[in-house]
Formats: sequence, structure tokens, C-alpha cells
Amino acid sequence: MRTRRIVNFFQMASLVMLLVAVALLAAIITMHFAIHGAEVQVPSLKGMTVADARSQTAGLGLNLDVDNRYYSADVAAGHILTQSPAPGTVVRREWLVRVAESLGPQRVEVPDTVGKDERVAALELRGVGLDVGATARLPYGKAMQGTVLAQDPPAHTQGIARPSIDLLVAAADDDTPDGYVMPDLIGWPAASAQGALARAGIKAAPPSVVDVPVGSVGSGDAPPRLPVKPGAVMAQSPPAGSRVDQKTLVKLTVAR
Repeated sequence: MRTRRIVNFFQMASLVMLLVAVALLAAIITMHFAIHGAEVQVPSLKGMTVADARSQTAGLGLNLDVDNRYYSADVAAGHILTQSPAPGTVVRREWLVRVAESLGPQRVEVPDTVGKDERVAALELRGVGLDVGATARLPYGKAMQGTVLAQDPPAHTQGIARPSIDLLVAAADDDTPDGYVMPDLIGWPAASAQGALARAGIKAAPPSVVDVPVGSVGSGDAPPRLPVKPGAVMAQSPPAGSRVDQKTLVKLTVAR
């Protein structure tokens, strides 16, 4: 009788352990499908129209956001240039996929806003489909407050990437400058270029002086190459149009 009780106890214990194991296995399988069932693979969207890409990502439970627009000579307007995350990336449903949309080739003429009031400049830019990008302000007593001193990219530039123009605007003399658009110093006497940078509060490294070979006077229909004057700026870094501030170190290359 006692032996039978012991056997029944072990049979019951084995049954309980089996039921626990089955429950654990079912929980693991359920968790596996719950986790992996909520994951999707990001599709390749490059070259698709934004509408088609939005439809495809929505079908996978993903969200699509157009966070940038660029000019492109290779991808038609309204189609996708780039995406993040990259195609093939495994993400959770409801993940946000960011894309850049092509505006097609640049067909707008960049207007000349230098010398105009910043509000007038903004209206002119928006009138041709461009936006005002970053606006830096520089104390400058020789122009009325709010006058555009420089722009990046410059007027009439071709092949720009973004449909936005950064402006440097004159501020009151007692304002603290928050940025500067690098001017074109090529051809300037080195002393004048360094003086202009110093007045704007921009640091310049000691210029690099290089020998310049004398160019030919030209032949046939080719125009003669004008000689570079000794002491003139031949190259600069950062290039003209770059946004700089008081932490930027400008480097000039000067003809010997």
C-alpha cells in the first residue's frame, strides 16, 4: 500500500513537471512569435515616388517621413534619393523611415540678395522657390541694420544641392557676431585680406607663400594668362561662401 502511494506520488509529480514544461515551451513559442512577428525588413525605396514608398511602408506597418529635399540631375523630381535605415535593416513595426526627395535638376536662378533688406531678400528667394537657410548676423557700421552683406551659395550659382540660401546680415555695432560668410579673397593683397578678416573677428593663420611660374602669353585663339601679382592671395580655406565664426582658422596661400 505504501509502495503504491509512493508510485502515485511520483506519477503525479512527473505529470505536474510535464505540464509545467509544456507551459514554458508554449510561453517561449508565444514570445518568439510576438517579438519576431513585430519585426519587419526595411524595403529599398530609392527611385520610387514618395506616394508609392509611403504606400509600401504603410503596408509593412512602418512610418515614412520626408525630412530633406535636394536637387538632382539623375533622379526625377518627386522620387526618393536616399533613405535611413538602409534597405534590408530589420526594425520594429511603427519604425520611422526617413527619406530625401529629389527636386529634379536645378532650374531656378539664384537671385542676388546682397545689399537688400533681409525681408526683401527672403521674399525674392521664396518667389523663385528657394528658402532662407541659416542667417548669421555681424556688427557692421557701414550698412544699415538688416542689410544682407553676403549669401551662400552666391548669386547665379549652378549645381546647388539644397534649395536654401544662407545669409549674412548686418547687425548693430554693439551686437555680438554669431557667424560670417567667408568672402572671396582670391586676388586680394594678403595684407588687405588679413585686415578684413581681423575686422570681422576671424582668425587667420600665417599665410603660405609659394612661387608662381610665369604663364605663357597665349597662342592662337587662347587668351593670355594674366600674371599673379606678388603678395596676392592665390587660394583660401575655407572657400568663399562657407559659414565661419570666431573659432574658424582661415588659411591663405599667397604668391611670392
